[in-house]
Amino acid sequence: MSIQKMRLKRGWSQQQLADASGLNVRTVQRIEAGHPGSIESIKSIAAVFEVDFSTLSSEAIMVDKQNGTDAIRERMAFMRVRRIRGFYMHLMLYLIVTAGCALIDFFTSPGVLWFVGLALFWGLAVLVHALTVFVFERFFGGPWELDQVEKLLGRPL
Repeated sequence: MSIQKMRLKRGWSQQQLADASGLNVRTVQRIEAGHPGSIESIKSIAAVFEVDFSTLSSEAIMVDKQNGTDAIRERMAFMRVRRIRGFYMHLMLYLIVTAGCALIDFFTSPGVLWFVGLALFWGLAVLVHALTVFVFERFFGGPWELDQVEKLLGRPL
């Protein structure tokens, strides 16, 4: 089981894993992205998850050398989920700030409606973000990227 899967299974953020293992968050991010970690880093993470060091160290080596499409597809799925989460965070922030500005506008200068410009322009940005995450992903998303990588590497599709 990958480090990222173990972390998510416990419901931890990367920051929580870094704090528990005594590592830097950036180190955890690099290891989860498939970059090889130092022996000390892998030992620290293995201790936190209470698993054998050899399990994680061999897994880190295999991820680094693995050319299988399953690992690539799994990474692409995690990246897609991060993009979707980023969109929902953007949408939530837009709704909260726009509602707050509408309240401020209503109580401080009724009838002026200055927040409408903010809502329209930021709403346009949210719409573009939604299109890139949900619509354009179909045409230029994971499967297309994987096909292009395989073509560049000269491997059969």
